[in-house]
Amino acid sequence: MTDLPLDQVRTLLAVVDEGTFDAAAAALHVTPSAISQRVKALEQRTGRVLLLRTKPVRPTESGEVLVRLARQVARLERDAYEELGLSGTGEPTRVSVAVNADSLATWFLRVLTRVPEELRLYFELRREDEDHTAALLREGVVMAAVTSSPDPVPGCSVRSLGRMRYLPVAAPGFAARHLDGPLEQVLLDLPMVAFDRRDDFQDGFVRRLTRGRSSASPLRHYVPTSEGFVETVAAGLGWGLVPEAQAEPLLREGRLVELAPGRTVDVPLYWQQWKLDSPALAQVAEAVTAAAAQALRV
Repeated sequence: MTDLPLDQVRTLLAVVDEGTFDAAAAALHVTPSAISQRVKALEQRTGRVLLLRTKPVRPTESGEVLVRLARQVARLERDAYEELGLSGTGEPTRVSVAVNADSLATWFLRVLTRVPEELRLYFELRREDEDHTAALLREGVVMAAVTSSPDPVPGCSVRSLGRMRYLPVAAPGFAARHLDGPLEQVLLDLPMVAFDRRDDFQDGFVRRLTRGRSSASPLRHYVPTSEGFVETVAAGLGWGLVPEAQAEPLLREGRLVELAPGRTVDVPLYWQQWKLDSPALAQVAEAVTAAAAQALRV
């Protein structure tokens, strides 16, 4: 296979970003027929189906590889123009990052204040569970991510950030009403709080307590924000695993109590980013590492 025509690769990216061939045509100021021809030519060149013709269109696994390539090329082009003094537009640089909700609520936003203002960066933060942020990197949706996976996504580098500690807690009144036996037995029927239906964090804690015999109670509230999760636990609706940084002030105020003092859960976090010689990404990575060093456990 010869070189991939960049105009065809950029067209593929436009279709994915805009959602339809017609919208991509409007964005690129060409006809829908031209868009269709470019995508078909790229599919013929690669010998693979690159798009699922749904509404909106979605890239196939092969399409995701080329979408990621298109975004990386665009990033490198912008950096090159700036270094050559040819940018001319004065537009700021967008940096897209996937971050888990608990990091957003506790330490990650400090990163934004550490990036030098003269870089003129603006951030597009995608909130996603740390077990799933790597998927956004793989799809080319973001250029960096806070993830729980130490295995680098193809084309990405990875560095350790530290460990986020979680405490199993509940409101004092809730604990007084329900904790009347061994914790590994009580938790099987105790109402709990989960982030969403994919969240099995509390289930994993109970499985460790019961040596894999049981999961947490099916009686659960779903609260899809980090702050709302903590407030729901503090309100006495159920127990949950709360980040140490959010739990400690409420423990001191007496609004929360630990269900199992000494039993904590540490989640290792990693920073993954595209392997690009990009000044913007390098500055963001330095800021993330510095903020994590202050907020996370080693």
